[in-house]
Amino acid sequence: MKKAATYEDLLKVPEPLVAEILDGELYASPRAALPHALCASALGALLGGAFQFGRGGPGGWWILYEPELHLAADVLVPDLAGWRRERLPVVPDAAAMDLSPDWVCEILSPSTERIDRAKKLAIYAREAVGQTWLINPIARTLEALKRHGDGWLLIATHAADAVVRVEPFEAIELDLLLLWGESRSASPR
Repeated sequence: MKKAATYEDLLKVPEPLVAEILDGELYASPRAALPHALCASALGALLGGAFQFGRGGPGGWWILYEPELHLAADVLVPDLAGWRRERLPVVPDAAAMDLSPDWVCEILSPSTERIDRAKKLAIYAREAVGQTWLINPIARTLEALKRHGDGWLLIATHAADAVVRVEPFEAIELDLLLLWGESRSASPR
């Protein structure tokens, strides 16, 4: 039987890689490509303004970029995660969070999609994360999932140049073009 990975094993992973422990196994993934980073940055800015700072939206959330989550024996690093302030009034002064988020977003890439869908979604469901978004910047899709029992229910799939309202952030319209680095006023590259 293989020995379960430890946090000390995770700390030995070289710096440019993102390390996670999922179901006792150590995973090291390369840093995201620029379209992935652009998508995560744009989404963080859009949601952060409206939901963290209350600019053009209701506020009431903490939206964090790549937080390290310690959930049971697992160590995960989602691209974005959000906590309702009624559950997390203040972000702790710590390197990692052990309170499961209310929402997570994974930006899919060819090197991480299988892990995000097969391993991480199961852990998020087990830890009672309420909603998950899976965004693929290459396919230009956003899948919204809601926890349902021990698994997930797909509640919406949006694509390309749609302007949408997506749970749990349906209070604002989200222009998907912005996630792909485009705008309505500029023509695509």
